[in-house]
Amino acid sequence: MATRSDIDLDRHVYGDPSARVTVVEYGDFECPYCAAAAPELRKLIDSSDGSIRLVFRHFPIFTVHPYALTAALAAEASGELFWEMHDLLLTHQSKLTDVHLRTYAARIGAGDVTGEAVQRFRPAVVADYTSGAELDVRGTPTLFIDGHAYRGRVSYQALRSAVRLPS
Repeated sequence: MATRSDIDLDRHVYGDPSARVTVVEYGDFECPYCAAAAPELRKLIDSSDGSIRLVFRHFPIFTVHPYALTAALAAEASGELFWEMHDLLLTHQSKLTDVHLRTYAARIGAGDVTGEAVQRFRPAVVADYTSGAELDVRGTPTLFIDGHAYRGRVSYQALRSAVRLPS
């Protein structure tokens, strides 16, 4: 079993891994605000000419969202197909049962994403969650830009201004 120090907290990168600006999102696949933020964050990264990268970290709020943890484990189990699963989970937040998760995995060509087989990914989800708790993350989505908490609106224009990209 992996220990927290074995887990790369920056393992889920969207955009150029060597970008000069890093936006870290702590997210929950059952959170409607995360679903709304996803296209705004994608647009920001896609329009940055490689100068911004997005790092996703799991912060399943399982006390409010009963499928958040299993969805996080399914995303982890998707491996190289993480972002494809990420998008499906956020798009279909009302359908996150094991049956649905297996359907999404089949759609993108991922392996087993449910049951006992995915428990080996639990340390990665726990490491993400713990790192968020240490940073006083209390809800999702919570963003950090180059290590500084971002408290503004999660909109393309607001984020563009926060990372100092020209309009």
